[in-house]
Amino acid sequence: MRKSLLALLLLAAGGLAQADVQLRDGHPDRYTVVKGDTLWDISGKFLSQPWKWPEIWHANPQVENPHLIYPGDQLSLVYIDGQPRLMLNRGESRGTIKLSPQVRSTPMAEAIPTIPLEAINSFLLRNRIVDTPEAFEGQPYVVAGNAERVVSGAGDRVYARGQFDETAPVYGIFRQGKTYIDPETEEFLGINADDIGTGEIVAEEGDVGTLMLSRSTQEVRLGDRLFPTEERAVNSTFMPSEPKDEIRGLILDVPRGVNQIGQFDVVTLNRGARDGLVEGNVLAVYKTGETVRDRVTGESVKIPDERAGLLMVFRTYDKLSYGLILQASRQLAVMDKVRNP
Repeated sequence: MRKSLLALLLLAAGGLAQADVQLRDGHPDRYTVVKGDTLWDISGKFLSQPWKWPEIWHANPQVENPHLIYPGDQLSLVYIDGQPRLMLNRGESRGTIKLSPQVRSTPMAEAIPTIPLEAINSFLLRNRIVDTPEAFEGQPYVVAGNAERVVSGAGDRVYARGQFDETAPVYGIFRQGKTYIDPETEEFLGINADDIGTGEIVAEEGDVGTLMLSRSTQEVRLGDRLFPTEERAVNSTFMPSEPKDEIRGLILDVPRGVNQIGQFDVVTLNRGARDGLVEGNVLAVYKTGETVRDRVTGESVKIPDERAGLLMVFRTYDKLSYGLILQASRQLAVMDKVRNP
């Protein structure tokens, strides 16, 4: 009864687009946000489909930035003039605030993230996609180690050759990794740059720079490439949402090098910004059905694809994206399909 009433009220308040929002069975009428919560977790407490969260907030135009939710905030599902609203109370530590558009001075870092950042932070800081082979080949490279060493590590000094950016003294050191080719169109999509370490240019002479290594994940070798540190902040407060366009893609890779994929694994998709994907988009993952032999007719028969999980896109490039597996009902694998949820 409660679900039906909510659907009718949402229809009256916001039109057909909000009629399919379904509250989860046993949802709370009130919830206090605690440290460690994520927006995805909270969405799942209220909604059967957590990526529909923006729609229930759209019914409340007083909330300017509903994704900025903080520990201690209290969310209440109420009805005002017959219409449902999620009201926000900041509690004693912040005081009750009027829900109207305004600029808040509270540091963004205190807001709860959309997804568990610890699952992607180390990955994001040290991984990148290079869009063209020329971009990789044009970067400075390690030409020699100190005392004629072939391999080096953190604390060592190495020498690099190329054109250095005077405004970017700190460089990430990368080795050319897997080249991504679309398995369906055979289009070049990008190159995975494997993180090797970090160093700082301390001296230059001509086109040779002296680099002090401050960090290394593996041995730095001759020929490794230097890229300026990628100043691309992790957007921790995007809203879960459905893609605006139809997405039909594949899981191309698991950057950490495993074959079986589970919850909180990072995956690489063969779809990106040019396909309409944005950070926060939720996609369903479908386990690719096997092809079996029909023992009666002798024919080959493909078993239907099975929906087996959900992922959220957290970083997009032009032709590729990174996603975090949020739910998995069974083990997933490379070449499983991704679709609109």
